[in-house]
Amino acid sequence: MSKTENKKQEEEEESSTTTNTMAWPDIEEELVIPELLHSEGVKKLHMSIQNEWDYLQKSACQTAAGRALWKHVIHDPLAHLFAGETHLRNLHTKIQRDRLNNAREVSGVILAVRTLWFDTRIQAALDSFDNDATQVVLLGAGMDARSYRLNCLNKSDVFEVDFPDVLQTKTSLVQAAVSSREELKMTAKSLIDVATDIRDKDWFENLKKSGFVPEINTVWVLEGILYYLSHTEAMQVLNLIAEKCKVTSTVLLADFMNKPSASLPNSVFHFYSDWPDQLLPSLGFSHVKLSQIGDPDANFGLLHNPLNLFNKLLRLPRTAQIHPDDGTPCCRLYLVEASGSPPPDKSITNNVSL
Repeated sequence: MSKTENKKQEEEEESSTTTNTMAWPDIEEELVIPELLHSEGVKKLHMSIQNEWDYLQKSACQTAAGRALWKHVIHDPLAHLFAGETHLRNLHTKIQRDRLNNAREVSGVILAVRTLWFDTRIQAALDSFDNDATQVVLLGAGMDARSYRLNCLNKSDVFEVDFPDVLQTKTSLVQAAVSSREELKMTAKSLIDVATDIRDKDWFENLKKSGFVPEINTVWVLEGILYYLSHTEAMQVLNLIAEKCKVTSTVLLADFMNKPSASLPNSVFHFYSDWPDQLLPSLGFSHVKLSQIGDPDANFGLLHNPLNLFNKLLRLPRTAQIHPDDGTPCCRLYLVEASGSPPPDKSITNNVSL
């Protein structure tokens, strides 16, 4: 499509948008804080989070806040509790501001789409294993609650890997929830905490000491974590997971930022990849599928305005670093599924042929 055609299409869409009321997501106008967040024990835990955690650790609560406020599409029984009042109010204020300004993108929509994409791909990956024994590893698990909300994990051993203080706080919050309401049930077969820093070289050994079996089919979930790592650290993690393709059926689910996303002023991000769909095959993955926010499998009906940022980016080639219309950086988030399996055992193949 030429620039002239592109511009004409955008003008037609903008005209259509201004004559119709935007379909806003069903997010509550008045924020309701659950009673449990007012209990002394939970308030103390979240006070500790605010005073002692760094930006990387706090990002776990921000993600939980997104899942909590987009509860009309994400059923997460622990999201409000994991987020805490401060992060809930901060995000809710941004959403209300977007509503007032009739913004084209609603705050938290990236988190919602990303969460739903990972949910659907986890289930698809587990289905592909045909009821074989499986493990799911969440690297940088943060305040993830999939072990309490995804029924597809009912035959999987789930390993949550994160900093010791994050996992301890999370456990205390879950205990508070269990004490207050009996209906909270784990949907995973088992849940194992692995208190270790994936930036350390011994993190995989710590994972194995916790019961992880390298020879069992595994889904690796790296949601919202790679870009916080240095290039060296991220590549060490990706190489290690790729090596497992030689041992057993392995699925990697991860999100990658491109260079403009990681290079914004005051950015806390480090690792990026403009072409993860080329990077991962070079490491040993045999199948790679890349999606962007707004693609048919990464939309979920949440991007209502045709002129939203994500749809505009989809019209541009991925080589574009700067948007030609307004000079802003082309910040992209890639949602990537990669997989690989060991080659068939030649001895078995030979025996069958005999």
